[in-house]
Amino acid sequence: MRAVDWTVAAAYLAAVVVAGMWLGRRQRGAGDYFLGRHRLPWWAILFSIVAAETSAITVISVPGIAYKGDLTFLQLAFGYLLGRIAVAWLLLPAYARGEVQTAYEVLGGRWGPHARRTSSAVFLVTRALADSVRLFAIAIPLAVITGWSYPASIVVLGAATLLYAYTGGLRAVVWMDVVQLGVYLLAGAAALWAALHLAPGALAAAGAAGKLRVVDWGLSLTAPYAFFTALVGGAMLSAASHGTDHLIVQRLLATRTLRDARLALVGSGVLVIGQFTLFLVVGAALWAAFPGGRALRGDEVFPRFITTHLAGGLAGLAVAGLLAAAMSTHASAINALASASTHDFYAPRWRRRRAAGAGSARPAGEVAGGGGGADEAEDRHLLRVGRMFSLLWGTLLVVGALLFRERQAPVVVIALSVASLTYGPLLGAFLLARLAWIRERDVVTALILGSLLMAAVVFAGPLATVLGRPAALVALSALAWPWYVPLGTALTVAIAAGSALTGQRARGGEMRA
Repeated sequence: MRAVDWTVAAAYLAAVVVAGMWLGRRQRGAGDYFLGRHRLPWWAILFSIVAAETSAITVISVPGIAYKGDLTFLQLAFGYLLGRIAVAWLLLPAYARGEVQTAYEVLGGRWGPHARRTSSAVFLVTRALADSVRLFAIAIPLAVITGWSYPASIVVLGAATLLYAYTGGLRAVVWMDVVQLGVYLLAGAAALWAALHLAPGALAAAGAAGKLRVVDWGLSLTAPYAFFTALVGGAMLSAASHGTDHLIVQRLLATRTLRDARLALVGSGVLVIGQFTLFLVVGAALWAAFPGGRALRGDEVFPRFITTHLAGGLAGLAVAGLLAAAMSTHASAINALASASTHDFYAPRWRRRRAAGAGSARPAGEVAGGGGGADEAEDRHLLRVGRMFSLLWGTLLVVGALLFRERQAPVVVIALSVASLTYGPLLGAFLLARLAWIRERDVVTALILGSLLMAAVVFAGPLATVLGRPAALVALSALAWPWYVPLGTALTVAIAAGSALTGQRARGGEMRA
């Protein structure tokens, strides 16, 4: 890049960090820090959802998928829209009832604290793994642009993002998402314009080579972008991620009304289709306009192109938008992890200890923790705790990214595969909440066993290599990743139902005896 590009990139990044910290000023308590006092407009939440779920991974990986293949990845996005529509009408009403702080509080209200903590723990582990991959993905364009090593890029980005997340809170993250989404969509449009300027017939050439194919009508359990696989897998993945993952649910909880949450959620599905279309078309155009990228990994094609073929400050703006959007997603993960840790684990235990101490020290008849002053004091205390958890999770995600070594598959596929490990069990738990005969012990057992079984499925390839390639693991390793969520959901429901029926038979036998 030229000096003007470095200036634009540096100025934009500095402005984003400063603006994020400014928006996060005057945090009065945990309600501000984690949910923006439920006062964020639906359209800002819509943009924030799209930025949080795709951001850097979309920008660097999706063009690479089209560059190396075709546009059939877009079929997933149509499934995403169907899944969001289902969540908007089936799950969101449960979040709109009462003062819910996290997604897993709903399961706690249905069964009890063990179900809430188990589901939250599943989220924490999966989100930490998936966002370690995301942070590694963020480091790819920085390493390509600067020549730094991946570890150096991870540490620099992780440290900068941690400052942003620690001070800003959800309100800052959401409003920065609105800006950053526009910037990296502009980067995609600029890249497409540059590709078509270099090769005016790029899309015609890509079409002649079969790279503009959108629908694959084949039926297969091993091809991830066959139509039925992509549509069903995409719908289930979206239902799980947007209905049970606190990274997204946290944003929906920050809206003013149920109607606003539904508008944001369904609207984000429509926008995601448009966004995926843009970046896939960019990848197809680059295939003809940037033949030098064919020797690169798919994840490196787009970053390399924007640094070598965009001029006049556009490269700097594109890189800044890419990195800033990535930082926003990482900050969202830190905030969501800190929120679940604070509200699902720390706060209940702290309230019990405080109530026990107040009960022994107060005169009879005085209620421990009563009154608005006590509520405000608790909110301020949880804000401090939440920031400490932000610091902890930000550090752990950097360490996880440094340990990441997988380099063959596109990072978007790796991240979605890891997230899908427990998306199925979590979605299964929320579906089980509608069955009155399922007990807390049944759903906790199903969450744990379902997650362990899905870990065996997701990591079947490495396990098969270690264990001498048994036929069952080899077959599982060939399963297309969009089937992970449907399989995990089915396993979780089956395990819980089996546990409940076994318990009923055991209790019936005891009564007869």
